[in-house]
Amino acid sequence: MRHLRTLSTRSLVVLVVAVVALAVGGAAIAVAASRSSGPTPPHKPLAQALHDSLAAPDVPGLTARIRFTNHLFPSGSIVGANLSALLSGASGRLWLTNDGRGRLELQSDAGDAQVMWSDGNVTVYDASANTVYKLKLPSSSSSTAGKSQAPSVSQINDFLTKLGAQADVSAARPTDVAGRPAYSVKVAPKHDGGLLGYAELAWDAQHGVPLRIGIYAQGSSSPVLQLAATNVSYGTVSSGDVTITPPAGAKTIDLGAPSTGKPQAPATKPDFDVVAPDTLVGLPRKDMRAIGNGGELIVYGQGLGAIAVVEHKAQSGGQGNSVLSALPTVALDGLTGHELATQLGTAIQWTRNGVSYVLVGSLPPAAAEAAARALK
Repeated sequence: MRHLRTLSTRSLVVLVVAVVALAVGGAAIAVAASRSSGPTPPHKPLAQALHDSLAAPDVPGLTARIRFTNHLFPSGSIVGANLSALLSGASGRLWLTNDGRGRLELQSDAGDAQVMWSDGNVTVYDASANTVYKLKLPSSSSSTAGKSQAPSVSQINDFLTKLGAQADVSAARPTDVAGRPAYSVKVAPKHDGGLLGYAELAWDAQHGVPLRIGIYAQGSSSPVLQLAATNVSYGTVSSGDVTITPPAGAKTIDLGAPSTGKPQAPATKPDFDVVAPDTLVGLPRKDMRAIGNGGELIVYGQGLGAIAVVEHKAQSGGQGNSVLSALPTVALDGLTGHELATQLGTAIQWTRNGVSYVLVGSLPPAAAEAAARALK
């Protein structure tokens, strides 16, 4: 967290979008820019379609032409949002190897961007800022030595039954993506979904490779985030395709700097009066705990519809030290806060009586502002 505090707001937002783009398309490909009239697979129950695709032979690699669309931030919510391909959207290419390495290249007049991943390491190069971001992801126990056996139809049905308790899962719909026969499925939260409407995923029926994924806000027929493939080809991908070297003069920000080996200090009781009412805008308080640096985390509600509040003793200099302090201001009953509004949620930072507050939730700005005003 100390590394994040040193980032400019624009850099932090670029990094967040890069990680989201990786989550949307790192292990998958993308969303087809338009549906073609290619072949479609036969109708199958969802569990059978998943099993048959997962049991398909491995492919040696994948190359795709893609388009990345970003509607996460409403117009005007981020100053300088048109200065990066990650924030404005762009076209580009994607390379994936069969051992988990990949590179996403986005090209636009706003400035190119590269997202690379390998062995749990993520590197993002934002050419518009000539900055490299490095991040170490948690290690995985999975191995690339060989493909594990696909789960049985019965096991997949058991998983879908458990998932169905939390989400509405559609049937597998035969379709085609970038000229490939594919199945498509929608997953929507049943309750406490916040601003999230649903996610849609399509995968190659013959190779088991994800080909389409989109994230939709409530009430929207267009995805908030989308990666779009105009064509897909399977074949061996060289190491050079998934690796680039940023310019020697690029600034590097390491968000995964190795630990000193010393145990972290345990969370201590805050030395300020914590504001934590039993309810907040109708949501009951579900959790309250001390966190690092003498802060407190309070959670109201549950699921994706929860509101999280982090309280810290304000640093010298007030909220000018916050990564949110360069964002648009919002009036909070005589105080000035700073707000990051997106299609999927809102974050607000403000300072009152020597205490810094950050409120985050998957809710619209007006609701987040009402919650912030209620914390007194």
